[in-house]
Amino acid sequence: MAHKILITGSQGYIGKRLVTALKAHHQVFGIDIVAAQQADDSYTQMDIRSAKLADLMRGHKITHVVHLASILQPSKNPQRDFDIDVNGTKNVLNACVLAGVKHITVTSSGAAYGYHADNPAWLTEQHALRGNKEFAYSHHKRLIEELLASYRSLYPSLGQLILRPGTVLGKTTANQITALFKKPRVLAIRGCASPFVFIWDEDVLAIILQGVEHNITGSYNLAGDGAMTLQEIAAALNKPLLELPAWLLKSALWVGKITGLSQYGPEQLDFLRYRPVLCNQALKQQFSYQPQKTSEQVFRYYLNHNQELSVDE
Repeated sequence: MAHKILITGSQGYIGKRLVTALKAHHQVFGIDIVAAQQADDSYTQMDIRSAKLADLMRGHKITHVVHLASILQPSKNPQRDFDIDVNGTKNVLNACVLAGVKHITVTSSGAAYGYHADNPAWLTEQHALRGNKEFAYSHHKRLIEELLASYRSLYPSLGQLILRPGTVLGKTTANQITALFKKPRVLAIRGCASPFVFIWDEDVLAIILQGVEHNITGSYNLAGDGAMTLQEIAAALNKPLLELPAWLLKSALWVGKITGLSQYGPEQLDFLRYRPVLCNQALKQQFSYQPQKTSEQVFRYYLNHNQELSVDE
């Protein structure tokens, strides 16, 4: 049965491709804070905090929502970032309830688990969400998931699918994580493996499609099989690994922050050494999806399409 689907953040990288994929079998509408690049009757420029959102959903008789809109890179206005991420999501949920939407898919993040020294080697969906306050993205995702939990209790008729991706990579991915791979050296903290789990962007799209079309509910980690340590990433990049003691790196980040030489402070230390490593067993066994690429295959696929990242010895 064809759905009437609203995608928030539809002008983003994943959003645009999802619109195209879903349009093959469903009626799809999109909203985003930016203007459309070309005239499109199925697109409305709208902030997710807009009071008109419920009316838009009612007008299009929306049955399913895919909520992608999010602040990926913190701005210099943390209150605005919080308002968009958390209050914006609350407005989307309220609009869904008022418009009688049946199902919502929300892209959360593995960062919602937080960056903690006592994180287990592999995090499952049963582990607590402890997103760090010092990392806005991680903290916001935790708060959003707490909000979603309250709506599951209050409004059980609104089915929820919550996706917690690891690091998403594709041919043209560019974000805070990929910026680390562009440095002349791979920075590591001595004694910390700091593994990464990667998920191919094509897998993310396929998972969202499967979840929407089959009305799947629940929370799922998104990651390819296995993980890559920073040592393995450095070797794949053919770049030297610069291992520093934690105390030295923390001091360097502190100096860089107070002198204005770096936007990152000593709090970034935990971001580097206590990365959440996601177990994907529920995705494979309960959601019934097998990622097409392992974490290592995803990274090498990304590297093959960004040859400028590697250097000769």
